Amino acid sequence: MKIIAADVFVTSPSRNFVTLRITTEDGVTGLGDATLNGRELAVAAYLKEHVAQLLIGKDPHRIEDTWQFLYRSSYWRRGPVTMAAIAAVDMALWDIKGKMAGMPVYQLLGGASRNGLRAYGHASGADLPSLFDSVREHLELGYKSIRIQTAVPGIKAVYGVAAQAQASGERYDYEPAGRGAFPVEEDWDTRAYLRHLPTVFEAVRNEFGPEIPLLHDGHHRMTPIEAAKLGKALEPYDLFWLEDCTPAENQEGLRLVRQHTTTPLAIGEIFNTVYDYQTLIKEQLIDYVRAASTHFGGISPLKKVMDFAAQYQIKSGFHGPTDISPVGFAAQLHVGLAIHNYGIQEYMQHSDKTNEVFQQSMTFKDGYLHPGDKPGIGVEFNEEAAAAFPYQQAYLPYNRLIDGTVHDW
Repeated sequence: MKIIAADVFVTSPSRNFVTLRITTEDGVTGLGDATLNGRELAVAAYLKEHVAQLLIGKDPHRIEDTWQFLYRSSYWRRGPVTMAAIAAVDMALWDIKGKMAGMPVYQLLGGASRNGLRAYGHASGADLPSLFDSVREHLELGYKSIRIQTAVPGIKAVYGVAAQAQASGERYDYEPAGRGAFPVEEDWDTRAYLRHLPTVFEAVRNEFGPEIPLLHDGHHRMTPIEAAKLGKALEPYDLFWLEDCTPAENQEGLRLVRQHTTTPLAIGEIFNTVYDYQTLIKEQLIDYVRAASTHFGGISPLKKVMDFAAQYQIKSGFHGPTDISPVGFAAQLHVGLAIHNYGIQEYMQHSDKTNEVFQQSMTFKDGYLHPGDKPGIGVEFNEEAAAAFPYQQAYLPYNRLIDGTVHDW
C-alpha cells in the first residue's frame, strides 16, 4: 500500500486548527493535528511546501521509519514548527494503521492499562464567590480534580481566569488568543501574585474540604527562588501539582525548587522533544510530564518519553486545553490508556462549533475520559463544516511589568 495524498486544512471554529489528512491508494484516511497556537500558518506551510510531497508513494505502515526520516533528513532538528508537522504525520499514520487493523490505537500500543482516564477541569474566578461557583459547576459536570486559577488584586488581567474581562475584552473560555494583527498587552506583578495565591487555596480548602485534588498553573512567570517560595507556601493545601512554576529551559532551576518544597511539580507543555526532559526526568526534578502529542512529535515519541519517565516513577499529565485539536487530544488519550504510569489528563471542553468539525468517539463520564473503541484514533473530519470557518489571524497575549519590561507569559 502507498500514500497517494497529503492534504492540509486550516479552519477556525472558535479558534484556529491545522489538520493533516493522509490518504492511501486503498482509500483509507488518517488524521493528524498540527496546530501551533498563534503560529498556525507556519506549520501549515511547512507541511504543504516541504513535507506533503515527501509522503507520496511511501508505505503508511512504516511509522517509525517515516518519523525518523522527517526528523533527521531536514538537518535542522526540533523546534515547535518542525515537531508539530512531524506530529501530524505520525498521528495520521497511527490512525491509518488502526483502521486497517480494525482496532483503536491504544490496542496497538499494548492494550488498556485502566478502564478510564482521570481528568481535571479549569475552575477560575475574579473573586472568591465566582471561583467557588466555577468549582461547583465543574463538580456538577463530573470533574473530580480541579485546577484553580484566580484574579489577583492589582493585576488587570490574568491568564486562565475565564470569568475575568481580559485586555482584549473577551473571555478565555475557549481561546486566549485574541483575533487581530497584534498581540494584546497584559500586566503582571509577581509579588502581588505570591501574596494572594496562598490565601485563595486556603479559602478553597475551607470551602470544599481536603479530598478534592487541586492543581495550579504558574505559567512560567516565576524565577526558581520565587517558585520555591510559592511551592512551600502552598504545602499546607496539598496540591496535586504546581504546573510550570518557572521557565523550564533552565532545567537546573528545578533543582533549587526541589530543595525547598515537597509540592509536586508538572512541566513541559512547551517542550518539543525528549531531550527537553532528559535532565528533569533523570534527576527526578519533576513529578508529571506535561508534553502534548501535537507539539512533541506525535504518538510515537510521547509513548517513548513516558517509558523513560516510568523508570523514575514519574507520571503523565498531558497538555489538553483547546489549543490541542480533538485529533491531538484523542491521540493523547490512546497513549494515556495504554501506558502504566498514567497520572491525569487536562480536559478543557471544545466548543460546539469545534465538535461540528471534528466528530469524536471520545467520552467523558464521572470524571473519566475514554478515547472510544472505533478503529484508529476515533475522530472524523467534516471538511464541509471546516470550510465554513476560515482562518482568522490571532495572537496570544503577552505581559509587561509595571516598569514596562516584557515578562514571561
